[in-house]
Amino acid sequence: MVIKVGVLELQGDFALHHRALKNIGISSCSVKQRHDLEQLDGLIIPGGESTTISLLIDSSDLRNSLIKFGKNKPIMGTCAGLILMAKIVTDDRVKPLGFINVEIDRNAYGRQIESRQLQVEYKIGSKNSFTRTTSLIRAPKITSTGSEVSIIGKYNDSPVAVLEKHFLGLAFHPELDEVGIFHKILFDSKSSVYYKKNYS
Repeated sequence: MVIKVGVLELQGDFALHHRALKNIGISSCSVKQRHDLEQLDGLIIPGGESTTISLLIDSSDLRNSLIKFGKNKPIMGTCAGLILMAKIVTDDRVKPLGFINVEIDRNAYGRQIESRQLQVEYKIGSKNSFTRTTSLIRAPKITSTGSEVSIIGKYNDSPVAVLEKHFLGLAFHPELDEVGIFHKILFDSKSSVYYKKNYS
């Protein structure tokens, strides 16, 4: 099966996501307008400035199309993308899409100068665990999670990676560290739980 994943290019670090997808053999394209979502098998909402991206989603008339797309297509959000995928954000300037049942505190890990790299252990299911470099850059903090949300990675007892149904939310930037495993988790037809369930 040939998979094509869109990267939302309203604002943020979208170029590195295209490279990450290319590195694992997945075709990608730019998403800036509603019609760009047609014929796509998945979507990435990248990092950037969440308040700006939220405004641009509405000014580009993308909100309803994104929500409709998310009903049956996998979506990954990194950093600001996680904020936009949340159900609750403690900042009225952000209008989230409500994909993942989490509450988010924006920029909870400090200013850009306080950004950090660390090693975090991630666990998916009972057998698949791995440790990867994790870059927290003005990162959002997940302050609460719903009962159906799986926490797959923590830092200081706070979730930094969550999975709910076909939505993956990351408080960090895997694309900066060329860590492609998270793109594989959601979009690789050979390893993705979503694609195995729906297309095998």
